[in-house]
Amino acid sequence: MQIRAYKPNDEASVIALWQECGLTRPWNDPRRDIARKLTEQPELFLVGEIEQTVMATAMVGFDGHRGWVYYLAVSAEHRQRAHGKALMQEAERLLIERGCPKLNLLVRSSNADIIAFYRGLGYEQDDVVSMGKRLISDHDS
Repeated sequence: MQIRAYKPNDEASVIALWQECGLTRPWNDPRRDIARKLTEQPELFLVGEIEQTVMATAMVGFDGHRGWVYYLAVSAEHRQRAHGKALMQEAERLLIERGCPKLNLLVRSSNADIIAFYRGLGYEQDDVVSMGKRLISDHDS
């Protein structure tokens, strides 16, 4: 797998991958999520490809206090080959370069497989409650 920054012509492949991996939700428009990311640290939007085919992603960010990873995805046919681990190692490397002291993740509590994956990489569950408030709707009313 080659890891590189997202390119605009990756959009359809990335969205299809996210849908395959069950990462999209009706209240989040993936095109808008991509457009928003491209306005902030676009070099941290990582794409994994094999033979010029997008098969993995990780949307990485650093807010000056913590690093974050969203949309970690590996296509079903390429799983169990350490591609997710390689993407996370690259995310960690890029964040360390920026002086980031800690990486945070949001994982749905029902996703036992990905929780086990992250535990295997040394991540631990923090004693926090995740809270959110939608400021901009992704759906026109």
